[in-house]
Amino acid sequence: MENFFKLKENGTSVRTEVVAGLTTFFAMAYIIMVNPDILSIAGMPWGAVFLATIIASVAGTLVMGLFANVPYAQAPGMGLNAFFVFTVVLGLGFKWQEALAMVFVCGLINILITATRIRKLIIKSIPVGLQNAIGGGIGIFIAYIGFQNAGLLSFAAGIPELVPLNNPGVLLTLFGLIFTVILLIANVRGAILIGIIVTTLLGIPFGVTQMGASVSFGQAVSELKTTLFAAFGNPGLQSLFSDPAKIPLVLMTIFAFSLSDTFDTIGTFIGTGRRTGIFSEEDEKALESSSGFKSKMDRALFADATATSIGAIFGTSNTTTYVESAAGIGAGGRTGLTSVVVAALFLLSAFLAPFISAVPSAATAPALIIVGIMMLASFADVNWQDFEEAVPAFFAGVFMALCYSISYGIAASFIFYCLVKIIKGKAHEINPILGVATVLFIINFVILAFI
Repeated sequence: MENFFKLKENGTSVRTEVVAGLTTFFAMAYIIMVNPDILSIAGMPWGAVFLATIIASVAGTLVMGLFANVPYAQAPGMGLNAFFVFTVVLGLGFKWQEALAMVFVCGLINILITATRIRKLIIKSIPVGLQNAIGGGIGIFIAYIGFQNAGLLSFAAGIPELVPLNNPGVLLTLFGLIFTVILLIANVRGAILIGIIVTTLLGIPFGVTQMGASVSFGQAVSELKTTLFAAFGNPGLQSLFSDPAKIPLVLMTIFAFSLSDTFDTIGTFIGTGRRTGIFSEEDEKALESSSGFKSKMDRALFADATATSIGAIFGTSNTTTYVESAAGIGAGGRTGLTSVVVAALFLLSAFLAPFISAVPSAATAPALIIVGIMMLASFADVNWQDFEEAVPAFFAGVFMALCYSISYGIAASFIFYCLVKIIKGKAHEINPILGVATVLFIINFVILAFI
């Protein structure tokens, strides 16, 4: 195990990696129940999506851990599943089988742009200042997810405000937050995981920690026959391009899927990997190599790209690298052993879903908030006194959380970066790859305005 994962070389241990894996899993385990709830709105069988979610998560996370040796977990992405249901199926009128076919094609496109170095070149084209801003922005974003999951904020009349502190779930979150901060300040090992466990147990007498409802494993297996390979049938891939009049709409929708998926992943890797050293100077240099999987970054990008197509085959929307992986990284995870632990827990959850889902958001939200605080350190490396750097950095950071989208924050930062450079007469400093990505983002916004 030491030789395979290079634990000492990465300054970690088996115990630390196991704790990190547990922390990441419980921070993102909500997807096991939430993804079937969302996709079932499109008419997909709940049990089939439940099992497809687990299979896609296990497969993608194992590839990330065993092939790339990095501590990231994968699962069907929130936001992308909503786009799948409410825009593609309910809004545009595509069958859910056709939407799965689009996701499968999106995965193939991501594999192609990974194998041809396009993804790596995109990362290389992003200025260091923007990369640091993205890291800080991920921190705000993940902390905001924590506040949202805990129900600490309400949006009466569209204005965010603190909810009354008279709800057991909210009070439990505050306890978990304070308790975990105390453990961290006292340098207690495994503080974040201990915080999740203690808060979960404390939630039992208050009725916050409750067993979740789920279908049986046998029923889920039976329903999986409905979605397995449904992406390739009719309706599905066979019908997707059968109507010439719909082909432009199909291509635009696949483009929207792919762009969002690609930049969500890039943002997560940049935001969590740069400061922690998960992606080293070796990976920075490997971005310039011509071919092959010569670094952890190469292999991690490939792992992420393949997971989407695997998920579509079994019956779920885009599988992506989860920003909640930052919780495990904050707990000390540095190698693929963390991912293997997460994958094992996802596999176990197929049989123990009611127990896994019993861990309330009130217990995991403090972990996300605290990890967000840790990641804000990246903002220290942004030159906020230089307005030329501060404007795009603001959009890469703060705007990302306000839009609740990593890719939208990156898009806005790219657009303002190019705008600033053009106004300053420094258009020649814009990396061509970044320029092309910016144009694609603008095209994407135009497409989304009409579909």
